[in-house]
Amino acid sequence: MMNVVYFAWVRERIGLPQEQVDTNAATVADLVEELKAREDRYEAAFADISALRVALDQELADFDAPLAGVKEIAFFPPMTGG
Repeated sequence: MMNVVYFAWVRERIGLPQEQVDTNAATVADLVEELKAREDRYEAAFADISALRVALDQELADFDAPLAGVKEIAFFPPMTGG
């Protein structure tokens, strides 16, 4: 089981701040594909992953990063400075 956390508009589209996901995904991209296949709201949230960032156990990562040993994955839009 992995804790998946959603922030900002990702949370709004999916309708959950976080959830426990049972997955066999090898990479972040594989997990995204599993989530997108669930329901339209996930498809909408992950329609353009270039507009998203991901963190594995609170460390920024790429979508091709392996999920082995990861306990928490977070999806969020890029942070803007100002």
